[in-house]
Amino acid sequence: MFTIYPAIDIRDGKCVRLVQGDYNQETIYNENPVEVAREWERKGGSYIHLVDLDGAKAGHPVNDELIGRIASAVQVPVQVGGGLRTREHVERLLSLGVSRVILGTAAIEDRAFTEAVLAAYGDRIAIGLDARNGYVATRGWLETSEVRADELAAELAAKGAETFIFTDISRDGMMQGPNVEAIVALAKSSGRTVIASGGVSQMDDLITLSAYAQEGVGGAIVGKALYTGSIDLQAAVQAVARA
Repeated sequence: MFTIYPAIDIRDGKCVRLVQGDYNQETIYNENPVEVAREWERKGGSYIHLVDLDGAKAGHPVNDELIGRIASAVQVPVQVGGGLRTREHVERLLSLGVSRVILGTAAIEDRAFTEAVLAAYGDRIAIGLDARNGYVATRGWLETSEVRADELAAELAAKGAETFIFTDISRDGMMQGPNVEAIVALAKSSGRTVIASGGVSQMDDLITLSAYAQEGVGGAIVGKALYTGSIDLQAAVQAVARA
């Protein structure tokens, strides 16, 4: 099963895109993220990916009320990342109707918390591995750790993590295609589901990734390509289903 996750990045209550996580390189695509979510659902999106950019920077959820409205406005599940550092943050979003929450910085900086919520919520927790040259970046990509993404994935898989979201930061927002080799390698080494993020720029990228579904590549997050029109979501969902 290969799922396409249309992405909605939220900043100041609006749907935006950043280039390589740079808050100074922002494009506003829509003032109403709820409408955007409904549009992606209409076009066949079976799961929505939300990022609280303000939350990622602040270290706590900022747009949680808006995220709750989005979760209520669509029938499909939503997953959310950005600034989730405590069990209260996780429980707050799950209580708002979010299906899965994504831990990024916390997975590096607070292992006890990460392992506790994995034990409590299982597959409702995904681990976001945002890598720069193979090493995990934290705090909205503002800092790079000394932890290798593949090593962290193996450790957390042993603690119950079922889903990883892997971003090669060098590809994000650059429309250059995903780092397929690294994505497949992570799925194989961790033995878990890996969702690709960053760099998907054309339909062929999705077809290529979906060919590795049996090896653990469970889907791809698509952002900028949907907003610029270089990928049509409805056509992409149908193409992947056929492939």
